[in-house]
Amino acid sequence: MQRRHFLAGTASLLATPQILRAAQGDSFELMEHLKPKEVRVKKKYGFQAGQLVVVLASYHLYHMMDERNAVRYGVAIGQEGLNFKGRATIERKVEWPSWRPTQEMIERNPAYEKYADGMKGGPTNPLGSRAMYLYQDGRDTLFRIHGTTAPQSIGTPSSNGCIRMVNEHIEYLYEQVPMGSEVIVFTGREA
Repeated sequence: MQRRHFLAGTASLLATPQILRAAQGDSFELMEHLKPKEVRVKKKYGFQAGQLVVVLASYHLYHMMDERNAVRYGVAIGQEGLNFKGRATIERKVEWPSWRPTQEMIERNPAYEKYADGMKGGPTNPLGSRAMYLYQDGRDTLFRIHGTTAPQSIGTPSSNGCIRMVNEHIEYLYEQVPMGSEVIVFTGREA
């Protein structure tokens, strides 16, 4: 894909949520540092095109376009002690995913008990409109990169460990990221 097409596509993607919110009278807007933005990353990290890099400390996910350029998105991360760290691959992708809390989630928050048998995918489902499932050595880690029904949580440690994105952003990323893509999650401050 040519850089010009990528930038034009990204610009139209970034404009769409604002247009939709204006039409709906929704006053929510991400803080500037959490809005999608094309950025340069330090070459010393050795990232590769197609990788997703999540920096927990800054609440950002980087979709690497090549070893130096990425699109940076704001994300919500897990509450203290609940975050995934390390490397994984995306081995499952689902539109309008269903959700079922783990037993540990129910123990931490008994209100989740009513969803012990699961919640069908849809606009009120906490996984939002898309989910990409993280696997290690062929096993589901139970961590996801997914949308959210609470976009105001972006930029906060508010999830049960998953990486949340605004629905419009995960929908775009979902189309761009193929199965088998590598995800790197670390605690550092910058990429």
